[in-house]
Amino acid sequence: MDKKSVETSVKNEELIRKRRDQMVKAAVKLFTEKGFHRTTTREIAKASGFSIGTLYEYIRSKDDVLYLVCDDIYRQVNTRIKEKIDVKGDGLACLKDAIATYIKIVDEMRSEMLVMYQEAKSLSKESLPYVLNKELEMAGVFEDILGLCVQSGQIGLAEPEVRFFAQHIIVQCQMWTFRRWALRGYTLEEFTQMQINAIMGGLTSINKAELSV
Repeated sequence: MDKKSVETSVKNEELIRKRRDQMVKAAVKLFTEKGFHRTTTREIAKASGFSIGTLYEYIRSKDDVLYLVCDDIYRQVNTRIKEKIDVKGDGLACLKDAIATYIKIVDEMRSEMLVMYQEAKSLSKESLPYVLNKELEMAGVFEDILGLCVQSGQIGLAEPEVRFFAQHIIVQCQMWTFRRWALRGYTLEEFTQMQINAIMGGLTSINKAELSV
């Protein structure tokens, strides 16, 4: 899936990155507080520190801003996971590290995660497929780790089950953001350890013959 090209009248690539980074940071704060539809481009421009005219030199619509927000979030998450996780060696140890790493990222990017999942549905038909594909790329990291566990005989999963559990792990980790109100009695460390125990305990107890269709 090709990345969407957001039109700009500016030629300086460094300046484009700088201004769009300002926009993304401002938009995340506004979208978290007001939602995508109630936020105006004028408000985004003001929060970014420049005029509405300047804003439209770097984007063409509010959809462009939301697209840039989602793309930036996925870029950060995917980059940080791949930097921290080395998919080789002991599969279960790798999985444990990946779960802990992803939960830490979720904790540090709570506002961004909320915006991404609450507002991505507002993207245009042209923008949404690319963003959804980035979500699958993120799940692909966990698929690779689960595949390593299968190859080493540590867990027994068929290919469809690997895809399913990769998504399951992502959702369980993101609970720290989406169910934060119900988890206030737990520290990040406690939540992380309980998720590791629950996810890995479940996976290692699975009988492939029972799950396979």
